[in-house]
Amino acid sequence: MLDIPCIIFAGGKSTRMGEDKSLLPFAGFDTLAQFQLFRLKKIFKTVYLSCKDKNKFNFEADFIEEPDTIYAPTAGFVALFEKLVGERFFIISVDSPFITKTEIEKIIQADTPNTDASIAKTASGIQPMCGIYHRSIEKKLSLMFKTNNHKLGYLLNSSNTIYVEFEDEKPFLNLNHPHEYQEALGLI
Repeated sequence: MLDIPCIIFAGGKSTRMGEDKSLLPFAGFDTLAQFQLFRLKKIFKTVYLSCKDKNKFNFEADFIEEPDTIYAPTAGFVALFEKLVGERFFIISVDSPFITKTEIEKIIQADTPNTDASIAKTASGIQPMCGIYHRSIEKKLSLMFKTNNHKLGYLLNSSNTIYVEFEDEKPFLNLNHPHEYQEALGLI
């Protein structure tokens, strides 16, 4: 099992989906969040679920609640840096259920102690919600949050970031819209 803490980000608004995607049923589980937690616990020693309110979930987990009302990944990062100790964390979005241990291990192998982040990249672009973030970016992230700058691309481009190239786009399918959710249901 991988020793780096894994944090599943499930604190978004799900505006494009039209309903909370973390609560959608998936692969025989009551929710997508529960599916992600179950499968990632087979890969990582510790897995946390970052969210706005843990009471929306009907299962046990190690939750990191984001007290702020801003719906952006930066809120999740601020909360995780406040709650957890450690120098690096593997971040994955709740809406990317097809990223496997193979992709995760490739990112971990590419990561080095002197980088700020190691992030997946495909032909369609960077995947900022799939990768390793180091504590070295905590101050920069906090400043971005305070100044209402929530663009992870800005953070990564202005930091010492390793981009880990992947040819296959399929593992990085995000369930942002209803048609993508339906497509994902057909793939399981």
